[in-house]
Amino acid sequence: MIAKAKGRFVRVAPRKMRLVARMIKGLGVPQAQALLANLPKAACAPLSKVLKSAVSNATRDGSWTDGQLVISHVSADEGPMMKRYRSAPMGRAAQIHKKSCHVTIELDAKAR
Repeated sequence: MIAKAKGRFVRVAPRKMRLVARMIKGLGVPQAQALLANLPKAACAPLSKVLKSAVSNATRDGSWTDGQLVISHVSADEGPMMKRYRSAPMGRAAQIHKKSCHVTIELDAKAR
């Protein structure tokens, strides 16, 4: 692992985030950025933000470039759930769960 970045309390359900995270795992950074820019999913924007942060962490000292980095690990774990209520039939209240997740991206060097 060369660099790591975390995005916490992202307001996307973890299940929806994992769909996109599986797509970019193992890709090079330029390919992953291109995929996230063109994919019509709501999870792409926060995931690309975390990827940009991880690339910034890796290239900070100047020994690595974007083309040399590969996404080695991506995880989307559950975060806290906001609980809201709305009215339901017969005077009852139905609970709404607004889910969030914590995203972790790890970058590594390309195998030559």
